[in-house]
Amino acid sequence: MAAFFGADEIWNIQSPEGDKEPVILVGVYNTEGVEYASEKDFYHSLDELAELTKACNMTPVYTITQQLPQVDKALYVRSGKAEEIAFYAEDMEAERIIFNDTLSPSQIRNLQKVIKKPVTDRTRLILDIFERRAGSREAKLQVELAKLSYLKPRLIGMWETQNRQGGASGALSSKGEGEKQLEIDRRTIDSRLAELRREIKEISKERKTQRKKRQNSGIPLVALIGYTNAGKSTIMNSLIDGFKNDTARSDKKVFEADMVFATLDTTVRKIRIEKGKEFLLSDTVGFIRHLPTSLVEAFKSTLEEVTEADLLLQVVDASDEYAHDHIEVTKSIINELGAGGIPMITVFNKADKCEPPINYPRRGLKEATVDGDVNENIYISAKEPESIAFLTSIVAEKLDTGNVSMELMIPYSKGNVHAYIMDNAEVSGLDYLDEGIFMQIRCKESVAGRITKMLEE
Repeated sequence: MAAFFGADEIWNIQSPEGDKEPVILVGVYNTEGVEYASEKDFYHSLDELAELTKACNMTPVYTITQQLPQVDKALYVRSGKAEEIAFYAEDMEAERIIFNDTLSPSQIRNLQKVIKKPVTDRTRLILDIFERRAGSREAKLQVELAKLSYLKPRLIGMWETQNRQGGASGALSSKGEGEKQLEIDRRTIDSRLAELRREIKEISKERKTQRKKRQNSGIPLVALIGYTNAGKSTIMNSLIDGFKNDTARSDKKVFEADMVFATLDTTVRKIRIEKGKEFLLSDTVGFIRHLPTSLVEAFKSTLEEVTEADLLLQVVDASDEYAHDHIEVTKSIINELGAGGIPMITVFNKADKCEPPINYPRRGLKEATVDGDVNENIYISAKEPESIAFLTSIVAEKLDTGNVSMELMIPYSKGNVHAYIMDNAEVSGLDYLDEGIFMQIRCKESVAGRITKMLEE
């Protein structure tokens, strides 16, 4: 990462890789804004932008920066810097210019007039990554909703070069071809947005039905959350490998890769530690700084899994120097979703990559929440069985908090109750007597309530 030497500079010059699209990155360090805590924070954001471009099969060949009291309303950068970008874009045969911020529709239009190259902002780049990675029908619908919401106010730039010609009859007769096409496109987008919202709402209803069934089963839900590429999918796959059973087989593993936003689809797997001890594990979409609001809104139905969880596992890359900034980004989004009060374990993953080395697996300092609960901090390496066993023991311990012990006499005529207990409770004592089955169990309060109700029926 380059140091900040002056008001503006060019740095991080690279050669294009193979058939990847060469692009130039542009960022403005806004000295009067609160977007970046420091120059170092600003450059870290640009490093993230570079990783995002690579996820879209692009190669950043230049990174151009400018320091301004505030961004230019017309061009984002000053006019002289825009002309400089145009020069280097032509000289280096860059095919696209990527800006490290969300640009207004007018800024994109004005920049493209000066630079004569396609201009993309950070928001559009993230939307493109999501579009590439969406696998399930629900994720594809959510991404399309977010992308159309972003594109709608930017349509005018696509048709500004059309000639203004009349000749048609009706309401559009006095408008040029570009204006008529613009209105048609806007209507088409509005219609599609309404259709997408209906479809997502229907899928959300199905998800709520599935969620209600899981809640009735009494099996606790544990949700993996955290910054993108922190290791959530690796943890899920390691748990599936470590606790193979009929419902958590190796063929149930999720895609994992060392890249941003490797997975988008919410996946739920049952992890059975031992008889009577199991939980549902949910892997959710990763977060990143400046995650587009339209994406958060579009994925809210999916992210509701987080709000219904009994326990959150916030996965953090312990080897990343910005780990604590990533924690704050995640917490901000979790609070926005209304899940800030759910018990949480902060899992500092990739402890094996830390410099200087740290001891792991181990517990760290506990963090008290405003409501008196305690959030656990632990350090692990998700690829090592010892760390996964350690993580599982902490999760089981946390989920056991608030469980109740019961002694029951189950009539032989209530075989359904006996089966339910065996599937949903930890059985410590079992004796078959003349009058029925005597059981000593420990379970969640919701399971205990269900057992009592089943015995009364």
